[in-house]
Order: sequence, then structure tokens, then C-alpha cells
Amino acid sequence: MNPQANPITRWAQYLLIRAAGFLLSLGRLGSNLRLMETIGRLGYRVDGRRRRRILTNLRCAFPELTEDQREHIAVRSLGHFMKIVAEAAVTPRILHADTWPSHVAFDHMGETLKHLNAGKPAIVLTGHVGNWEMLGSINALMGYPIEALARPLDNPLINRWLMGVRERRGLRIITKFDATERMVEVLQQGGGLGFVADQNAGPKGVFVPFFNRLASTYKSIGLLAITQQVPVICGHARRVSTPFRPFHYEISTVDIIHPRDWANQPDPLFYVTARYTHAIETMVRRAPEQYLWMHRRWKSRPRWEEQGKPMPAAFEAKLRTLTWIDDAAIERLKTPSPPAD
Repeated sequence: MNPQANPITRWAQYLLIRAAGFLLSLGRLGSNLRLMETIGRLGYRVDGRRRRRILTNLRCAFPELTEDQREHIAVRSLGHFMKIVAEAAVTPRILHADTWPSHVAFDHMGETLKHLNAGKPAIVLTGHVGNWEMLGSINALMGYPIEALARPLDNPLINRWLMGVRERRGLRIITKFDATERMVEVLQQGGGLGFVADQNAGPKGVFVPFFNRLASTYKSIGLLAITQQVPVICGHARRVSTPFRPFHYEISTVDIIHPRDWANQPDPLFYVTARYTHAIETMVRRAPEQYLWMHRRWKSRPRWEEQGKPMPAAFEAKLRTLTWIDDAAIERLKTPSPPAD
């Protein structure tokens, strides 16, 4: 029996989350963030399975680093994630129309803001890097009509509360249960669609390079961009906090993929998916300690890798159409990935 189906379990989880949120709303934010960072560091020491997964991912992503350097990133990554949990509890209280400019700086946002201010449709995406929740809140507070795709949580009580937190500042949520028609409708009406676009897509996804390995990536973003002829804007909110400014982020655009960029590509879907995944990798390289290394991004493997066969020549040819991929990178991609945890 699924424990989530037990009403007692659901309520216990919900009350625990709400109680933690209430406690985190008390006191000084800086102190709470330091406390949550400490909890993350302790969790790294205690949870051996996640620790091993994180370090395995970091060894593949950064083979040039020492083990001590990778462990430093791993510990800080979990601390950063716990800070996001604390910030989510207080964001509705401290982030609103009058205060958000004091918590945010912008970098390389000129073209993005020009496009959004013109009321043109766009796909806006990020990865599990920096604070992806805050990114959505800031867009809503700035008045941009962006709707974000989100998977409903298994616990409906927590899901209802979290959706309320997200929508309190104007961010509208599309659930995966009613996604397709609504996503097309949003773009056709000149709105924006928001995605956190670095989840594992299973064996039927598009396999594209991501940190020295092929990663299964959802087709829907690329297909929407191509069929609706809208640009894909790739950006993130990177933590740039200081002891005197504990809740401060820099929002920046990393890449904008225009319809003209894929127009003459032999495989437009592969190109768009590979390019925005490359943009997410760029975000992570800027702040690797702010990435969610514990999720199973590389769980699914290409069929030829599962069968112990070499990379097909046709797929290698597609890789060579990507201008940011060189021969050395292709050779690394040919190496089978370590077993998924």
C-alpha cells in the first residue's frame, strides 16, 4: 500500500511541513538560513545513499577536480538546497511588489526584457540551479503573464498548500494533468511558459549531452517551440547573498534560442533540446554548489548503451552538428555511464 494514500500519513506530513514553515518564519532570516545550511551539511554526512549519488554525479561532471574539491561542492549543494526550503517558507511574506527590487539584481537581461515587455510569446526555462522557485515569483511580481508547468505532489494537502504559495504572487501553475492544450493556448495568446527543464525523461526522451554524459530530456519543450515558432529563453536566479544581504539573487539570461537558429538544422528537435540543455550546463558551471546534484538526471540510458553496443554513426553525426561539441567531448560521450543509484 502506498503510504501517501493513508490519510493519517498525509496529515502528519502536512502538519510537519506547516509547523516547520511557521518556525522558519520566526526570527531573523539570516540566522534561519545558516541553521538550514547546517542541517544540509549534517544530512550529507548521515544520508550515505544520496552522498554516494552526488559524488558519482560530480566525478562524471568534473573529472578534473580532486575528490576533496568535489566533496566541498557536494556539501555546499545540500546546504544550498536547505536554504531554498527556508526561503520558500518566507518568500510570500518578504517578497512583494515594494520589496523585490532590493533582493534582485539583473545581468544580460536586455533582450529578454525587451521581448517580454513587447508582449510576445516565449518559453522561459531554467534548471534545478540557484533558486528556481524565486525565479517564477519574480516574473510574476514584474507583471509578466508566465504560466509554469508543475507536477502535482503525491500528498494533495502539501500540494494544495505549495500551489497556493506559488500562486500568491501571481504565478499561474499548469499541472501535468491538463498541460498540452493549455500550453498551446498560453503561447497563442502571447504569454510565456515556464519550465524547470532538467528532469530525466525516461527511455523515450531525447538523449542530448549534459556534463560528459547523454541525458534523457523531454521532447515537449522543443516541440512546442518548433510548432509554435517561439523563442526559448534560458536563464537562472543565482544566489549572490552576503552576510548583510542574506536573501539576494542575480537573475541572468544565458541563451535565447530563436526560430531562425533551428530553421536549417537537419534535426530541429535534437538541436533545440541539446542547446537549451547546454545552456543549463552553463548555468551549473557558474555555480556548481547551487545545483541539485542529488537528483537522478542520468538514470535512463540510450538503447545502444544498455545493449553494450557502440554509439550509432548516425547519432554521432548529429552530435557533430552542435558547434559547442568537439571531438574530445564526443569521445567522452561514447563512454558508458556508471550504474544508476
